[in-house]
Amino acid sequence: MIEVKPVVEDIEKLVMKTFLKSIEILGGPRRLIEYRNLTWLPSLMEACYAVILRDRLKTEDEIAKTLGLTRQTVRKMLQSDEKLVLKRIEGVSTPEEFKEHIAGGIAKLAWKEVKEGRFDVESFIENSKEALEAVEAPTWAIHTLVRIKGLDFPVDTPKPLKERLKGIKAYGISLEETLEKVEYPVRSPAELLKRLSAKLKESKKSG
Repeated sequence: MIEVKPVVEDIEKLVMKTFLKSIEILGGPRRLIEYRNLTWLPSLMEACYAVILRDRLKTEDEIAKTLGLTRQTVRKMLQSDEKLVLKRIEGVSTPEEFKEHIAGGIAKLAWKEVKEGRFDVESFIENSKEALEAVEAPTWAIHTLVRIKGLDFPVDTPKPLKERLKGIKAYGISLEETLEKVEYPVRSPAELLKRLSAKLKESKKSG
């Protein structure tokens, strides 16, 4: 007898799908552009990781260790009330208002949609590209995530990232140059955004 085992989709792919679905729930790239600042996106991606890892029966301590977060932060993400968050995001006007529990609630809503098959990734990415090309705004984080789709993590050198992020600038600073200053290996897209954001802030201050 041949045993048929269920196909387990790669965690990174599931996280990316859930993250993109989260953006769709928030109103899509055009809504994000209104905030004029996307440095909070890594927190949203971390929440997506936390929700999916919890669904894979990982403990709060295991998730915290994997993501480099405190147990308290992970708990806030996982205990958030999706329905209350859904009502509240309508009134959120600044990135600073996206606390852990809001990111967690959005991620939980998005993960449910992804699990039930209610998300077309390719269509979303194409629409995202159109939206980003239609406006001028500091959208380097979204551009980065669209460009690195399908890239295997961890990444040990800047070379594969530089090839994908060629031509993208943030605050007038080249991401290709910034990648040389980032510490490697980079374990996930969320970690990449965090490290790029930190180095960009340093460059802005010194400039």
